[in-house]
Amino acid sequence: MKKKVPNPPKVRSQRVSSAVARGYEGEIAQFPSTGNSNGTLSQRVYQALKKDIIMGRYQPGEALSEKVLAKRYHGSRTPVREAAVRLQQEHLMKIVANRGYFITQITIQWVNEIYEFRAAVEGASAEVAAQKNWDQATMDRLVKLANTEHRVDDRASYMRFIEADTDFHLAIAQLTRNPLLIRSVADMRSQMERIMYASIDVGYYGELPVREHCGIVEAIQQRDATLARKRMCDHIYISKDKVLRLASGSSRL
Repeated sequence: MKKKVPNPPKVRSQRVSSAVARGYEGEIAQFPSTGNSNGTLSQRVYQALKKDIIMGRYQPGEALSEKVLAKRYHGSRTPVREAAVRLQQEHLMKIVANRGYFITQITIQWVNEIYEFRAAVEGASAEVAAQKNWDQATMDRLVKLANTEHRVDDRASYMRFIEADTDFHLAIAQLTRNPLLIRSVADMRSQMERIMYASIDVGYYGELPVREHCGIVEAIQQRDATLARKRMCDHIYISKDKVLRLASGSSRL
């Protein structure tokens, strides 16, 4: 059955980033009221289930039944089914006919593909952002996000860093004013946040990318599009090398 999409791509991109980057501290069953455009039961089940997958509350490969999910997220099977279809499109869940739903694995191949895609899209975002006009308040916020740090072995601190890291990369995409770039970056942040939470579970809190982030911002401020792209790509590939080294020493991410 075809469903009418209520919002244009740009609005939906902003909704995705908000759903992914914020609100992790609350209980999964505490949904927002239905008095807004995102308030349908299907949307709320989707957001809560997506959040739990990203945060690692389900193990990669874990099987989930429609009946259990409907009970857990206080909905019927229909919104669960609709949420599962969307999450399969985002490579967070796999639907297997007559067997149920399965949380996707984080494989080495998938990590490589994510980072290749990020380098292409976010490199372009940084390049385009350096050629756009922006106000000082926007740039001040970007500088603040770039300088965000976290405390080692402090999960709450690292969760705040993950949120700021997502906001930093989305903010650069938003500077482009290109809804396709914004949507692409927002979609990939779901995968990156999942990888970052999985890293916590194996005791790795990451190394601070402050210098790399600040270098990207500096290039954008100088309107050096070529340098902005290079620094963003370098930053992404440095992150990729760290994650792959971590994965090689662990049975799973």
